[in-house]
This record gives sequence, C-alpha cells and structure tokens, in this order.
Amino acid sequence: MAITAHLVAPDIYQARIPLPYQLNHVFCYLLRDGSGWTIVDTGLNWPEAQAAWFAYFEQLGINPKEDIRKIILTHMHPDHFGMAGWFQSQSGAPIYISERELHTVHYIWYAWAAREVNMRHYFQKCGLPENLVETAIQAGNSTAALTAPLPKQIEPLPADGQIVIGDRTFSIITAPGHSDGQALFYHAPEELLLSGDHVLLKITPNIGLWPESDPAPLARYLASLDALCDLPVKLALPGHKSVIHNWQARINELQAHHAQRLALLHEKSARGITVFQAAGEIFDLSRLTQHEIRFALAETLAHLEYLGDTGALQREDGDVYFFKG
Repeated sequence: MAITAHLVAPDIYQARIPLPYQLNHVFCYLLRDGSGWTIVDTGLNWPEAQAAWFAYFEQLGINPKEDIRKIILTHMHPDHFGMAGWFQSQSGAPIYISERELHTVHYIWYAWAAREVNMRHYFQKCGLPENLVETAIQAGNSTAALTAPLPKQIEPLPADGQIVIGDRTFSIITAPGHSDGQALFYHAPEELLLSGDHVLLKITPNIGLWPESDPAPLARYLASLDALCDLPVKLALPGHKSVIHNWQARINELQAHHAQRLALLHEKSARGITVFQAAGEIFDLSRLTQHEIRFALAETLAHLEYLGDTGALQREDGDVYFFKG
C-alpha cells in the first residue's frame, strides 16, 4: 500500500516514519522553504525508514540533492536524530539542533563506547539484575547502530531564538524534561507549534534521568509545562500519535499523571526501595522489552529523585541507589 505524507497546515506535510519498536512510528515534517524544503526530524536509519522517505520524496517531487535546504532536529533522541547523517549524505544540507542538545549528541552518539561503560554502571546502580544489565546494554547498542552514519557537521540553532522557514518565522522555545535542550518551534500568527516529544496524546513523554542528564529533569519538565500551558496553540504537531488541538487540556492531564505517579512512588517507598523495584510498582516489567525497560528505569529514577529533592524521600548511595520515606 502506498504511503502518503499528509498536509497538516499550509505548506507543512506530516511524514510517518516506521520504527522497529512497539511505538512503531515517529512523525517528521516537511515544510516548503522557498523553492525547496526543510525537514524537521528524521527517524532511525533502517531500510523501512529509507523506503518511506523515498516514497515521500517521490510524492512531493523532492530531489534531495537539489531541494532540501536544511534539516532541523527537535532533540537528540535516536528516533529523531538517527537519519540525520543519512539525510546529510543524500542532500548536503546543513543540520541544526539546539546548543544543549548538540553537546549531548557529541557525548552520546560520537562517544558510544564510553557511554556504554557509563550505562553499565548506571543500570547496576538502579538495581537491575546482572543478567538484565547485559541485555539492556545490547538493546542500547542495537539502537546506536541505527544512527549511523553520523553527520559530518551539525550547527547550533540560531542564537537569536528565531528561524525562518519559507514565509514563516518561527520562535525557538527551549522545553527541557524529555531531553535537556529540546527545541519547539512556534509560529505565533497561526498559533502553530512544532512540539517534538514535549506533549503527546495517548502516551506520556518519557521523562528520564540518565547519566548525561542535567539534574532534576522532572522538575524542569513540570516547570516547562507550567510555562507553556497558556501559550496560544491551535495546532501542535508532535513526534508521535496524533496532532494536538486541545493543548492546555492535554498539559493538565500530563500534570495530573505525574502528580499521581509521584504519590504512588512515595507510598511504595515508605520502607525503602531500589529503582528497579520501584519501576515494578508503576510498570508491568514482564511485558516490556529490554529497550523499554531502559526507559522505565530512567523515568522511575527521575520521579524518585524529584521526591528526594523535595525532601519527601531520602536517597542512600551505596552499591545501589536506595530511596526511603
């Protein structure tokens, strides 16, 4: 069956790019940019994703070498960053990402061997059983392989906080939490937002604390939701699931979700708990792949650290992180 990019706003097409996971797609966007095109986010570099992109190019009459003006990444996660090098090889176009995310790109994707060592220690500190540590490492390695080839050069987004794409001048909004320097792109005249993974329908964005993360990702995420709740948004174009028309209502739902999760973890930690044990209280770990268990641990740790930072829990640092009320 032919795949089709959908026109979601004037001169903006949504491209559904397949992922080899239970969350089986990422939405990327093609924006007319004068006589050419700008691409926002890219997908993981595997054959099905390449085939999808070539189908979209054919549909829209895009010659990558001649027509792609720039590639913009909302953040550095592999499902958004992974094909950046492939796109650069196809088009020669410059790649842009926020300066904070660029730092993390170099820390992770250009130094994977060192990151693997850090992740092994991280999983052990979270209390992950040793046999699962190895499979979690392998899952990470498999994902990292889908970011090759890495881009030869990446530029930081403009320092003045604006970027021009075609007839639109977008304001760049930094929205930390899901990643440290995720960038959203807002066009005020249309109340249009390219929202990355900051707010999603049907699922909640993963808010994880990783070895390379800035401190307190959940606190920064909740503060960002507060700051963006009153932003006039008629249409948000996210990285997964569905476009968003009820921006404020969805933010309120996400705020309530995290409040409930914090309350549950506070209750379950009364007698003391490891990160792995706590993850089992909020996720059915038996149903998760090793890829998903990694994210479950990171999200659980972010919530436990939030409770620790607010004084609701105490953290003991031994061989394993241990939280107690």
